[in-house]
Parts: sequence; structure tokens; C-alpha cells
Amino acid sequence: MSHELIFNQAIRTADILVEMLGSKCEVAIHDFSNLERSLIHIAGILTDREIGSPITDLVLQELQSDDDQVNDFANYKTVSKKGLVMKSSTVFLRDESNKVIGALCINIDISLLIQIGGEIQDFITFKDEKDNKENFYTTIHEVIEDMTQEALKKYHKTATLLETDEKVDVIRELDQKGAFLIKGSTEYLAGVLGVSKYTIYNYLQKLGLKKIFTTIRRLMIC
Repeated sequence: MSHELIFNQAIRTADILVEMLGSKCEVAIHDFSNLERSLIHIAGILTDREIGSPITDLVLQELQSDDDQVNDFANYKTVSKKGLVMKSSTVFLRDESNKVIGALCINIDISLLIQIGGEIQDFITFKDEKDNKENFYTTIHEVIEDMTQEALKKYHKTATLLETDEKVDVIRELDQKGAFLIKGSTEYLAGVLGVSKYTIYNYLQKLGLKKIFTTIRRLMIC
């Protein structure tokens, strides 16, 4: 395939890409036979270049390598003189002998997308995801069941095999989460832990007394 045909195909590709992607896209075609005036075609106006503009420094650096060592560049960041932030890619054009003869360079202006992305990120950022977890259920039984499983997750054994102090800790955690405001939660938890509902009441009573003693102690210190 002649060099002229290769460049003609590249030019047609450039025009189609800009027509498809719109004004935020620019595609430049370079002919390396004259690096000082390598730009032979440009579709789009992001970089304000004209036909006869020189090759870029990035491409020039890559051309120092042997032809078989020259690699395409995909998806890298560039900034125009006007301050446009662009996503860029460079595809090197080769003839039938694999000699690098030119390049097709794509630039897409993503400045507005970056701005919008920043605003979206600000909008979807939560104050504290850890402390404000919320689940949505279809039945009240699912609520207590999920809260119980969450409390038991740190113990790597069957709930009925927990030590007494571990069971008390589970009760404490569920009490702090308001689990016992749900009707039937005491009976459910008793079944899970393998104790009677009266044992659950005793645990809760102990925890309540402990809270009272702790409060009294703090007042005495103050």
C-alpha cells in the first residue's frame, strides 16, 4: 500500500471520528517525512493548530526508538494552550515494511466532564458512611434477624456456643441499636442464643444497672 493511500485512509478516519464525536474531538494526521511541518490534516479545533504545524515533543521522543520499538500511546492526559484538559491517544501509521511514516492523534476535551464529575462527587459524598448505615426491609422479622446476624458476625462460632459474657455483649449491642423496641425480639434472640427469654431479661437488667452505676460514678468524680 502506498504512503498516499495510507494517509488518505487516515484522513478519512479523522473526519469520521470528529463527525461522530462532535466538537469536543480533534484528530490530527502527521506525515513524518517532514517533522518541522508534519501536520498534513486536522479535523476539529481544540488545539488551534493549522496545516504545517510541527510534530509534538512526545511523538518526537518516541521516534528516537527503532521502528519495531515504537509503541502507540493510549488514553493519556494532555492540556491545550487554552487550558483544555484532554484525553489523548496516538496511533502510529506504518507502511508495508513496518516503517513508521506518520501518526493519527486523537484529542477529546474532557474539561466540562471533569467539572461536572467534581460536582457529582461532591453531591454523592456522604458525611460518614460507617455510622449511618441504613437497610430497607419488607417485614419486621427481617429487621431483628439482620441486626442479630450483624452482632454475631464477629464471633466465629455457633451462637448457642457463645460464652456468657459474649452473649451479654451481643445483647448490649442490640440494645444500643434499639432492637428491643421491636415486639417479639426477646423471644427471637432467646431462640438464637439457646437461652430462655427470662435470661435475656436478666442480661438487660444487668446492663441497665451497669449504666446506672457508671452514671453515678461519673457524677461523683465531677
